[in-house]
Amino acid sequence: MKKVLTIAFAIVCSVMMMAQGQHATKPTIMVVPSDNWCLRFGYTQTYDNQGQEVVVSDYAKALREDTRLSMAIHKIEELMTDRGFPLKNMEQVLKNLSSQSAEDAMLTSKTGAAVAESPIDKLKKTAKADIIIYLNWKAIVMGAKVNVHYDMAAIDVYTGNNVATSQGASTPQTGDEISILQQCANNNIGPFVDQLSAFFEDMMVKGRQISVRIKAWDDFEDGLEAEYDGKELSEIIEGWMTDNCVEGRNHLSDATENMMYFDEVRIPLFDESGRATDARKWVNNLRKYLKSTYDIEAKLMMQGLGQAQLVIGGK
Repeated sequence: MKKVLTIAFAIVCSVMMMAQGQHATKPTIMVVPSDNWCLRFGYTQTYDNQGQEVVVSDYAKALREDTRLSMAIHKIEELMTDRGFPLKNMEQVLKNLSSQSAEDAMLTSKTGAAVAESPIDKLKKTAKADIIIYLNWKAIVMGAKVNVHYDMAAIDVYTGNNVATSQGASTPQTGDEISILQQCANNNIGPFVDQLSAFFEDMMVKGRQISVRIKAWDDFEDGLEAEYDGKELSEIIEGWMTDNCVEGRNHLSDATENMMYFDEVRIPLFDESGRATDARKWVNNLRKYLKSTYDIEAKLMMQGLGQAQLVIGGK
């Protein structure tokens, strides 16, 4: 009897671990209206990007003024929740930003050495989602019936790459457009979910993809050709990148005496302590390494969540 209970307990533990593993391999997502949808209904704002006015979607205004939006987002969130995807609700994230008195600062906030941070970058950073799903739909009224066309694009927050898409159109039918939208999306959601799962499973194995730009200040003598312990600084940096990327995965796509640009840089999702990592934390380890090993100062600046820039020779 004791042996049977032990075997049963082992089976239960295995099932629980498998369930946890399946949950862990799903990305955290956030659903937002597409730029096209916001533009069609006039929900936009401008922000100052280092003297240049840039037009972006105004999600807060859209939520305040169009009741359809929160309903549509909620319906898509339901579909994703039913399939085990953890969610970040855009409306709640915006409220958190507002409560921190950050909404106004979004228009002029900057990171690092005067690198402008856009409102969508601020939203992404606060939400800490892996994937943004941009939702667009259009309802065509045909007498007493409604025909809904929709499309969704899932974007990797760190790279901006499109990782999954879904499109569809309903047949003309009676009912409200949001319910028809949900039904139409549900009919086409299978391949979309498969694409998302495949993307995140690949990321769990190969790491999160970012890009890293290395520069040298004008007054840093010899630039990246400066030698330390018989090696040029560029060689030292390239070696560190290979040693610390997942399976050494990175690509040095451009290099001069004062600049190096790495794309397709794969960083682990978690550090050695099991805590979530990101581009800033990971590249900051390179900054610390250069300081502790070679007494080289460097300034870390971010351009979006997945683009880090390290400027050598001072802060």
